[in-house]
Amino acid sequence: MKAVLGLEDGQFVVGDGFGVEGECSGELVFNTIMTGYMEAMSDPSYYGQILMFTFPTIGNYGVDVQNMQSQNVKVRGMVCREICDAPDVKPTIRHYFEQKKLLGICGVDTRSLTIKTRVKGTLRSALVVGSDDGEYAVKLAKNAPAISDFDPIPEVSCKAPYRIPGKGKRIALIDLGLKTNMITSLSRRKGDLYIFPYNAVPEDIFSIEPDCLFITNGPGDPKRAVQTIETVKKCLGELPIFGICMGNQIAALALGGDTYKLKFGHRGANQPVRYHDGRIFITTQNHGFTVDGDSLPEGCEVTFVNANDGTVEGFENEDLKINCVQFHPEAHAGPMDTECHYFDGVFRRIS
Repeated sequence: MKAVLGLEDGQFVVGDGFGVEGECSGELVFNTIMTGYMEAMSDPSYYGQILMFTFPTIGNYGVDVQNMQSQNVKVRGMVCREICDAPDVKPTIRHYFEQKKLLGICGVDTRSLTIKTRVKGTLRSALVVGSDDGEYAVKLAKNAPAISDFDPIPEVSCKAPYRIPGKGKRIALIDLGLKTNMITSLSRRKGDLYIFPYNAVPEDIFSIEPDCLFITNGPGDPKRAVQTIETVKKCLGELPIFGICMGNQIAALALGGDTYKLKFGHRGANQPVRYHDGRIFITTQNHGFTVDGDSLPEGCEVTFVNANDGTVEGFENEDLKINCVQFHPEAHAGPMDTECHYFDGVFRRIS
């Protein structure tokens, strides 16, 4: 089965399709992980994007559904150099994509596409499985909306509040694309979790008398999350506030700060960040936007910066009891250094 990936700049590449016939469009983004491909594809923060893996072979340990970060794959399509058809554990990626009616392309030069993305920045793309019509794929890519032109959060947030009981501190979570490992990390510390959808109002949050507010990761441009930003504004100074990834950006916007789009984002499990005491942590990341550190108001301190490009990877405000990070400590990249550093800190600050 043929497949073609078209880019908004007019380039297209033909490869081998897997999954089912169909088409999709969205930003083409790359991830540098060597393992954890199922965790990545099921991460709600990728909703609305086509995910390309830089590691040449994907699927060498089959489909690991136990560690998926949501109930199903969230990417619109997947691009890789090669898929493994004979892993030690079944099912294979090919079988899983067929079963779940997903779209994929392999047999393409992912290194060249990654270099192009790093040079030109993230490009809109379209994947057509079951055809090699490159001109049609390019047309779809050019007509695809930019990531800031639509709001994908309602598609991945929970539809109604729910609770995961615990014997410890009561934590209100605003779900913008909640990952399973965040629940695991908080529950391991006996958190009593109340999860609210993206459009929760302050009265919803205060009604449970929480010990803190936690803002999750999520897809898209944080400035589109207008309702969440307004809710967090009303909680400033009333509750300790913690956030991860988009939660970091939402907290900054609620304080009057600003965010901007990165050229090609940070997506991988080997991103080094420097803590303000000089320590370096290796982190997992998945974001295309970041906080403008110079825009943060007085009282805020940037706590982490990316060691590669100097962008903001976390900030805190001790007076308002805000502590947020841009990376994903629950993903155990170091393998568990930032998980303990951050989540233990959450519970210390609300004890």
